[in-house]
Amino acid sequence: MARIVTTPIDEREELEAVRSPAAGAVLCFAGTVRDHHLGRKVMSLEYHAYETMALKELTRIEDTIESRWSGARARIVHRIGHLLPGETSVFIAVSTAHRAEGFEALSFAIETLKRTAPIWKKEMYPDGHAWIEGS
Repeated sequence: MARIVTTPIDEREELEAVRSPAAGAVLCFAGTVRDHHLGRKVMSLEYHAYETMALKELTRIEDTIESRWSGARARIVHRIGHLLPGETSVFIAVSTAHRAEGFEALSFAIETLKRTAPIWKKEMYPDGHAWIEGS
């Protein structure tokens, strides 16, 4: 079940949620806050979202994974609000019968999320801030 949260993400809980006796692969992606970007020191980030639409999009991505890869399970959690370097901003867990399809599903999830979810990032620098566009 996709979620948007304002508190730290419990990565272990998300991994356990996708485990299955049918899965030979349980994989995850943790997007974390870097302390630099394009040569500038990043003090923190602020994530903002159109929460209702973002949650629908994260759920759609999970549903697509579970229908495209037979037997797959998926969880996507995105954190919003103020985050410091090293903190996890997005966590995706998938389980599939085999590792190759698990890696495909994981890549599909993060690339689709970055392209389609209405979630925005503002980087805070020692001398100001900037809104950063997704890839």
